[in-house]
Amino acid sequence: QVQLVESGGGLVQPGGSLRLSCAASGFTINNYAMRWYRQAPGKERELVARISSTGGSTNYADSVKGRFFISRDNNKNTVYLQMNSLKPDDTAVYYCYAAPFDTWGQGTQVTVSS
Repeated sequence: QVQLVESGGGLVQPGGSLRLSCAASGFTINNYAMRWYRQAPGKERELVARISSTGGSTNYADSVKGRFFISRDNNKNTVYLQMNSLKPDDTAVYYCYAAPFDTWGQGTQVTVSS
């Protein structure tokens, strides 16, 4: 069974950092690009970052460029999202997504507030 489990969310002050993890099971991420999305209250889900299967290519939403960094450890079957210089507008539920399987994780809440 293909599953994605996110972790690492929480409450952080503006300017702080968090690292999200997405652990995959039921498939090997080695051959697949992976994505992080987020959904804020009352808003549509939006693509935050994407990483190629090898990790050699990454793409980011304009709103997070230079602050967020996606990476992967294929040996651990895990994808990460390092989030720095967090802003209140980054408050959302963050989801990991595996397009080839059309599978979402359960999400992890990130709240940026003083």
